[in-house]
Amino acid sequence: MLKNVIRLTLVNLLFLSQLTHTYAQQIHTNVPKIKPIEINVAAPEKKLSKKYIIEVENQEVLKQIKASQPNVKLDKVFDTVLQGASIVGTKEDIEKIKRLPGIKGVHHTSTYKVELDKSVPFIGGMLLRGEFDKKDRRLTGKGVKVGVIDTGVDYTHGDLQRNYQGGFDLVDEDDDPMETVKSQGEATLHGSHVAGIIAANGKYLGVAPDAEIYAYRALGPGGVGTSDQVIAAIEKAVKDGMDIINLSLGSSVNGPDYPTSVALDKAVEKGVIAVTSNGNSGPNVWTVGSPGTSEKAISVGASTPPLEIPVLELEWESNKTFMLQPLQGSVPWNLTKSQKIVFGGLGYPNELPDVKDKIVLLERGEISFTEKVNNAHKKGAKAVLIFNNKDGAFSGGLEGVITIPVVALAREDGLFIKDELEKGHEWAGTKMRKVQDQLANFSSRGPVTHTWGIKPDVVAPGVKIKSTIPNGYISLQGTSMAAPHVAGAAALIKQAHPDWNPEQVKAALMNTAKPIFDDTGRLYNPYEQGTGRIQVEKAVHAKVLAYPGSLAFGSIMPKSGMMEKSVKITLENKTGYTEKISFATANLKEGVHWRLPLSFSLKPLEKRIVTVAVTVDSDKVPDGIHYGNVKIESSSDDGILLPYLFVVGDAEHPRVMGFSFEQENEDKADEVYKYELYLPEGAEELGVALFDPLTLTYVGHLIHERNVNRGLLEAELKRGDIPFADGDYICIVYAIQNGKEGAQQSMLTIGTSPVPVPGAQLVRQ
Repeated sequence: MLKNVIRLTLVNLLFLSQLTHTYAQQIHTNVPKIKPIEINVAAPEKKLSKKYIIEVENQEVLKQIKASQPNVKLDKVFDTVLQGASIVGTKEDIEKIKRLPGIKGVHHTSTYKVELDKSVPFIGGMLLRGEFDKKDRRLTGKGVKVGVIDTGVDYTHGDLQRNYQGGFDLVDEDDDPMETVKSQGEATLHGSHVAGIIAANGKYLGVAPDAEIYAYRALGPGGVGTSDQVIAAIEKAVKDGMDIINLSLGSSVNGPDYPTSVALDKAVEKGVIAVTSNGNSGPNVWTVGSPGTSEKAISVGASTPPLEIPVLELEWESNKTFMLQPLQGSVPWNLTKSQKIVFGGLGYPNELPDVKDKIVLLERGEISFTEKVNNAHKKGAKAVLIFNNKDGAFSGGLEGVITIPVVALAREDGLFIKDELEKGHEWAGTKMRKVQDQLANFSSRGPVTHTWGIKPDVVAPGVKIKSTIPNGYISLQGTSMAAPHVAGAAALIKQAHPDWNPEQVKAALMNTAKPIFDDTGRLYNPYEQGTGRIQVEKAVHAKVLAYPGSLAFGSIMPKSGMMEKSVKITLENKTGYTEKISFATANLKEGVHWRLPLSFSLKPLEKRIVTVAVTVDSDKVPDGIHYGNVKIESSSDDGILLPYLFVVGDAEHPRVMGFSFEQENEDKADEVYKYELYLPEGAEELGVALFDPLTLTYVGHLIHERNVNRGLLEAELKRGDIPFADGDYICIVYAIQNGKEGAQQSMLTIGTSPVPVPGAQLVRQ
């Protein structure tokens, strides 16, 4: 995977939506013949050494590589969560290695980046402080080891120093996993914030204030690291005997088979409870990113704790309100009187009208959030609303000192306000609304491509969470803040039940979660919230466990008649008395027939495996995602809801994602570019079409292939093989499979000083 400069989202232009299907078809099927330009390569080709991750069948293969490839350096060797190593070698070396027996895969390294006082009692953490474990210790996480794989931890912080027990720095290869300080580069704070949510013990108390914190610094200055460092951190944490690991990381690729997802699955198989964030790319479907797609890890979405949140109320539309989601670094919304709103385009100075003492509505894109806000502030704006330049909501941050409120809006909300402004409706007021258990707009949704699994598994508070940072405290938001609530909850469960394995702990959290509803009363569906918001006090006292905690029945061919799908469920009675178990489904649908176990009794501590099956008549059930709940009733509690999901035919999932393109070096005599992209289901036709950014005319295809297999596609291009002049291009990446087409749009630069196109990298959540 590529070493990429990080961006939080792909650049999206209106151009993509303006491409007509007919013109798109013309691009795909009538590829123009482009006359190659001549590239003068005066110097001999240099053999550049790069870092790769290789997966092997066994460790003997690594010995063969070392013996047969003396020019290759083995950097980090993995033997626990991944069989393989990170290696340094030339392209020629790697091509030889690929041909060796026992090689399962070769990947470029990716660049990774990281993108309490009310939330702890809200999830039930405070209720357990008065309860005791089997050694008569209060349930505070005592004796449980939690590994924080992140930017490091400020172990000198007054709220963290008593719980910090050690760790390792995978960036500098030493045993001092301190956060990056300014003298070392761009300072970091993310790992300390995450650690505080789990186990702060001072001015603030984390979910498990007596848990042992071990820091594994996999991300260095600016929160940047590589995939081999992250995998090495997972491996080190497993070998060090961690009970729980937390990865508040996410990527743009919704695929279950990325190396980090595979590594988390292996860590769970080794007995480690793995918790990861689901991503911040909501609210659209299919936005969960690896490693949140890991089947065995606990993937966590973000919900709101009890909050008073400002909402904007349009005075010309009394029932229309907009929740004001502040950007990171913004001052709180402090407007109490009605204000005029004006539209200021993208926020360039010449686009801003008379904005003095007004709220300015701006569209995201082209220039940074900070530049937009500073331009508006200089002209006297009272506040700034920034709406997304693609469907859905977004979250972002500001740099420097910003003294006016700045909030993010979903695209549909911004366009609604803009339309009303054009009608002369200019006034809006602010009021406070009490909210809790609302799904954060930015929280990524599932399901997972290819496996059609339900993600997230659960949600936890991830909005306005105050926690520790070097030399102080700050409120942050994101699924990065939600995941450590679950890691802390898992520590409490593990202390209470030290013999429970990761599958049982995950089941306890999922089985006892509280289903949540939006502000209209609609129950969030399973691929938005999983089973709901965690309730750790109920999880600790779970009487019956059912796992897996959600049922993924997979895909069904359309118009193929009756097809049965089944899942085996393990039921465990954790009490000292007999439990009577029965099954039921709600909302029976035409063409869907269930075969559920008959009622039975489960003796004390008995475990039983049963089968739940669904038969779908695809002649009657329409194409798309179908979901609901199977309910398990027991004689001693409120029952367990197991969400289910299956897909009939085409579910309109992304056909292509995670496109990255960057120059590997700046040597004009030896320019080499690398690209990667992910195809969830393969492609009958794959292309990367380039367009002139000024005239929008078609220039040619950078890539055009047919019958490409599913999974991660990685390749290199020499400058002499690229028949286009240096410059910036609009780039349309498309894939066609079974007559369905998907596309992404971004900017791409060919030539020196390139602007990398962001793709499959992990980012701060």
